[in-house]
Amino acid sequence: MKKYRWGIIGTGRIAHTFAEALKGCEDAELLAVASRSKPKAEAFAREFGFERAYGSYSELACDTDIDAVYIATPMSSHYGDVLLCLENGRNVLCEKSAALNTAQLDEMLALAKSKGLFFMEAMWMKCRPTYLKALEWVRDGRIGQVRYIKADFCNLVQYDAADRLFDPACGGGALLDLAVYPLTLARDFIGDPKEIISAAHIGRDGVDLSNSIMLKTDSAFAAVNSGFEIPNRNRAVIVGDEGSVLFGEWFFCSCEVSLLDRDGCEVERSEIPNEINGYEYEIREVHSCLGAGLDESRLVPHSSTRSVMQIMDKCRRDWGMTYEGEEL
Repeated sequence: MKKYRWGIIGTGRIAHTFAEALKGCEDAELLAVASRSKPKAEAFAREFGFERAYGSYSELACDTDIDAVYIATPMSSHYGDVLLCLENGRNVLCEKSAALNTAQLDEMLALAKSKGLFFMEAMWMKCRPTYLKALEWVRDGRIGQVRYIKADFCNLVQYDAADRLFDPACGGGALLDLAVYPLTLARDFIGDPKEIISAAHIGRDGVDLSNSIMLKTDSAFAAVNSGFEIPNRNRAVIVGDEGSVLFGEWFFCSCEVSLLDRDGCEVERSEIPNEINGYEYEIREVHSCLGAGLDESRLVPHSSTRSVMQIMDKCRRDWGMTYEGEEL
């Protein structure tokens, strides 16, 4: 069995979750981890069994033994960290949202293409069996023509000025952190919108605390809400003229999805428990793509990532919400 050697940049919460999944994948080798603090990298390496620990991102990016790098830094750092890895010949899986804006993303994609390297946004939802089953049902015409989508991702998060979620210097705000999930789902099932209508509650630090977005095409529309100000069950429903698809709570990581008829009666149900923690599916997708010599994922193509980024750019332009040094 071919093993793919991984490096991780960043040692925060999401890096821990990803490393747990890596440990459970037989064809993954935990090779290297990097932090700006060498002691933190060494502690992370001991915890998960990484062979090498680096005290700088550049040291890891220059490690030619690495097959793929997972970037788990704050969103405002993605741009520089991705370019660093690509410039040094590393394939990249970058945590969502992959960039702050489309201009940054386009630079990443252009560099990856020029170097012949693999690049993928870590939109793990799109690799999960539950999500793929929903796509299969819709593409097979099981609910007819899609007409309406409702998807929410809202958490009640206590304000903390030091938390990256509220810090514009870290790319904070609900849009890039939460709305990227329901927007990705909506775009996958109704296509690129012709009209985008949105509103946001901008907090004291200049980032959105809550937002509401409507996407409209010629034949369907989607209503998306996200934010840090209210708790929610975070379901998603895709409604067609002959039936609907209903995800379980926390739709983006739900292991349950139901196919309903026109009267709302369940006619089929898919329930597939995680094998590890759910991140194993995107890891396997990266391995599959690298093994096939692909420079982009079939499940998370560049076009999808870019389209969603363009939607988020439009929303922020309308809200007058920009990050330092940015022109939208």
